[in-house]
Amino acid sequence: MTVTDTPEGARAAYRQGAVVPTSGHASGFTQANLVMLPREWAWDMLLFGQRNPQPVPLLDVTEPGSAHTELAPGADLRTDLPLYRVWREGELVEEVPEISGLWREDLVSFLIGCSFSFERALLDAGVPVRNIEQGRNVAMFRTNRQCRPAGRLSGELVVSMRPIPAALVPTAVQVTGRMPAVHGAPVHVGDPTSLGIADLGAPDFGEPIQAQGGDVPVFWACGVTPQAALMASKPPFAITHAPGHMFVTDVPDAVYRQP
Repeated sequence: MTVTDTPEGARAAYRQGAVVPTSGHASGFTQANLVMLPREWAWDMLLFGQRNPQPVPLLDVTEPGSAHTELAPGADLRTDLPLYRVWREGELVEEVPEISGLWREDLVSFLIGCSFSFERALLDAGVPVRNIEQGRNVAMFRTNRQCRPAGRLSGELVVSMRPIPAALVPTAVQVTGRMPAVHGAPVHVGDPTSLGIADLGAPDFGEPIQAQGGDVPVFWACGVTPQAALMASKPPFAITHAPGHMFVTDVPDAVYRQP
């Protein structure tokens, strides 16, 4: 067993400097996207999640100034992710392995469901997960679909893409559809151009994933969607996870799996 086989071990590895995508780590436990915003923007983010529940399924929201979440008691949101992004006026200014020196007492943290959390369920159902097979970060794309605006926040839907064998697409839809708290069923299957995606080999975030013969591209709503909203809406300051570098919680995936 490696240190990344348990939530505590994974977080400890990241805290000690491991900078790696978290897909496949602590398999069977829920992973979460992270958005931190000043308190004066927190209502906009909360409303954005409520109005766009598929790309922004909220799992927890902290009190202002708290770096802790009930999803992983004892964990520290400032140090326990492998890589963070820092935003100023909607511009990405740096990526850093921890944010203790950037912490502010007015920050509210939003933990958002992540599609990495249903990968174990796909594997258990016999559906291959190509990004895990290839040891790569999942491919993520900005689309031509707009989210429903909320206060000062607006932006386009971001999707993650996984190539799925055509015969197993119904299984993938059924399996993920039972997990709406981590994005649920796909938003699109097949032709990427209908989402405004010109080239599956050039993702906006993550890494390209090689399809195998008979695979079909399947697209799920993605928790990087709030980062597109930050780019469009330009809040003065924000911190997020780096795409694919998630917060690993102590919550088993089964908690969010409907019968």
